[in-house]
Amino acid sequence: MDEGNTVGVDILFPDLAGTKDVAPDQEAGRVEHLSRRIAEKLSAYQHYQFTKRESRALNVFFDLAQEFTDKQDLWTLTVLIPKVIFGKSARLYLLNAHKRLEWRCCSEGGCAPKSPADVPEPVLVEVPTLTDGRYFIPIKGNHELLSQLPFEPDKDLIGLLEVFPAGDFGDHERLFFEKYANRIGYRIHNRLIAGKNQEHLEFIRNLVQDIGHNVIVPNMYFKLFYRRLESRIMRLRDITAKFTEFTSDCSLEDPEKENECRRIQRDIDSAFDSLMSQYREIYRHYEQTSMFLETLLRRSHFEQGRYVIEPRPCNLRVQIVEPQLERYRARLEERGVRIEAGPGTREVPDPQVLADVGLISQVVANLFSNAVKYARDEDGQGPRLVYDWRVVPSFDGHQEEAVLVTVLTSGAPIPEDDVPKLYSEGFRSRNASSEYGTGHGLSFIKEVVRLHRGAVGYERDDGGNVFFFYLPTQAED
Repeated sequence: MDEGNTVGVDILFPDLAGTKDVAPDQEAGRVEHLSRRIAEKLSAYQHYQFTKRESRALNVFFDLAQEFTDKQDLWTLTVLIPKVIFGKSARLYLLNAHKRLEWRCCSEGGCAPKSPADVPEPVLVEVPTLTDGRYFIPIKGNHELLSQLPFEPDKDLIGLLEVFPAGDFGDHERLFFEKYANRIGYRIHNRLIAGKNQEHLEFIRNLVQDIGHNVIVPNMYFKLFYRRLESRIMRLRDITAKFTEFTSDCSLEDPEKENECRRIQRDIDSAFDSLMSQYREIYRHYEQTSMFLETLLRRSHFEQGRYVIEPRPCNLRVQIVEPQLERYRARLEERGVRIEAGPGTREVPDPQVLADVGLISQVVANLFSNAVKYARDEDGQGPRLVYDWRVVPSFDGHQEEAVLVTVLTSGAPIPEDDVPKLYSEGFRSRNASSEYGTGHGLSFIKEVVRLHRGAVGYERDDGGNVFFFYLPTQAED
């Protein structure tokens, strides 16, 4: 495989996977842009000409905002910096879900449950406003993260800072408190998001408990039901055997009766074989669906906020590929797709890999599902799927043994400019529009293989489109 088309691994920063494909001039542009912004900020601070006390006030706010994690601490800190360092009283107001300002804290009484009776609700101003000796400064959130708030603020405004007495404020003092309010906005915004994320995590923890109680455990009973169904089918076989024994002397009495008995016996045998075949197919689907369900809803995924793999040595053919092939065989045959095994499957019939069987099975299932939808006749011999594997000594710059798994589907080549985006979440190639899809399957494959320290890729073959992935055979040292 062409390793230039593989997507690599970044364990600490998975969102950076594949940055090796970023053009050097793009990185040069990034360095130039950030260097320019640093220079602009230095120039801006020189223009501000903040006093030593003002600069220290900002530093104290940053330091203590990191030290204290409770939201009430942050609110109190916000109003105490003006009081302790500058001798100015301050009040903090934040928008609620109805986009109305609510009193949150003041430098005199802290964050009491209710605002003092003599504090009227101020107007949310869009620009800093000096009124009756009070300086009202709008607090803006982080524009890039506004969508994560529980409400949609107008013009990025999330609150208001009131500082007083401010009758002696000149342009310099106003500028300082405006910049101070900007810092407050970003800190409060991030804290609001952190709180919301904590609520989400708590919900997920409870959801995991519910899933275990209401989905996983009841699903186990299906196995019992299948066993009972199997016993009744086998009972039918016993009845068939008794019927055969009972009618064994039909020919001694009446040839017509004998023929009728034999016909009934054949019908019973056929019904039994058909029922047993359907039972086995349903049971196979149950086993695979149960494995997928239990793997995807594994408690550790929710607790850690990512897929947590449980790799074990396994037989790639027996435990992963063949079960998925049997699962999709009927659908492939319905679409007229011919199934072929590549030469590597004969050279290494039982490759051993280190894998989370449930997750890697879903990787293979996604590739077979794509073959059902997208395999086309390109050479007049009908659509086909070719699966193969081979052991390689290294891959994608990693000097360790791996198994390369490939799935070829016949059909028109994927447009060249679509190839770099194939494994991106939500992306669908232009030649896939005739079939239903969400653009999630290949992204899922990339994520799961990445967690196995592997790599994924694509290349065009004379016979069709080849999607492939590497799986290491040994645990990481």
